[in-house]
Amino acid sequence: MERLQLSLRYLRRNTSLAIGLGILLFLILFTITGYMIIDPKVDPYPLAGPGSSPPTLNYCPRSDPQCEKTEPKAYIFGTDAQGRDLYGVAVAGTWMTVQIGLMAGIIGLGLGAFLGFTSAFYGGWYDLVVRWAVDVMLTVPGLLLLVVIASSMGDQRITVTGMGIIIASISWRGPARVIRSQVLSMREQSYVMMARLNGMGGMGIIFREMMPNLLPYLGASLVGAVTAAIFASMGLAALGLGPLREPTLGVTIYWVINQSAFLRGLWWWGAVPIGIVALIFVMLFLISIGLDEVANPRVRREE
Repeated sequence: MERLQLSLRYLRRNTSLAIGLGILLFLILFTITGYMIIDPKVDPYPLAGPGSSPPTLNYCPRSDPQCEKTEPKAYIFGTDAQGRDLYGVAVAGTWMTVQIGLMAGIIGLGLGAFLGFTSAFYGGWYDLVVRWAVDVMLTVPGLLLLVVIASSMGDQRITVTGMGIIIASISWRGPARVIRSQVLSMREQSYVMMARLNGMGGMGIIFREMMPNLLPYLGASLVGAVTAAIFASMGLAALGLGPLREPTLGVTIYWVINQSAFLRGLWWWGAVPIGIVALIFVMLFLISIGLDEVANPRVRREE
C-alpha cells in the first residue's frame, strides 16, 4: 500500500509519464471493450456493411425490436470502400500494430543489450567482431535494409509476426553500440572488481551487478525501440510491403492512399488510422520523457 501511494505521488509530479500511462490505459480499454463488441476474426475482413458509409450513431432501444429492422446499422467509425467496419479495423489494427512494435522492440533491444554487455565486458576478438558488425550495419540506411529484406520474400505472404521479425533484424544496431559504451565504463567500477574477487562469473556479473544499474535506461530504450519499430512498419506498409491481408493501421493507411480516399471524400477512412497512430506516438513520446527523468538524475525534479 505504501509503495502504491509513493507511485501515485510520483506520477502526480511526473505529469508526462502520468499522461502517457493514461493514454496507454485508454488504448488497452478501447481494445478490450472492442473485442467484446466485435469478432476480430469475422468483422474486420468481410463486407460487413455498405461501402463508403460515413460515421453514424443510430441507437435502437431494447424495448423496440422493430428498430433494427427499420433503421440502418450504426457504424461509429464508418466503413471503407469495400464495406469493412472501420471500428472493427481500428480495434484489431491497434493491437496488431502495437504487437509489431513490441515484438520488434523487445527482440531488437534484447539482442542489442546482449551483444553490448558481452562484447564490452569480455573484450578481445569477440568485441572487435561485434564492434565491426555494428559499425558496418549502421552505415546502411535502415529503411533500405527493410525494403530489401521484405521484398526478397517474394510471393510469400508477410504476417504480423513476420513483420515484427523483419524489423527486429535491424533494430539491434543502435542499442548494441550505446549499451557497449555504457558497459565499458561500468566494468572498471569498484563493485565489478569486488564481484570478480569474490569469484563471480562473467554472466553473473553482467546480470546481477551491471544490468540492474541500467534498468531505467533499458526501459527508456525499449520505448524508443517500440516507437522506431512502429515507424518502420508504417513505412513498409505504405510501400505495399506489409501484411496486406491484416487490418494493421499501416496497411489501412496504405489502402487509404491506394484508393485515393481523401480525393473521393472518404475522410473518415483515413482519419481513423491516422488519429490512432498519432495517439500512439504521443503516448510513447510522453512515456519516453517520463522514463528519461527516472533514468537521468540530472533532469529529475524534486518533490
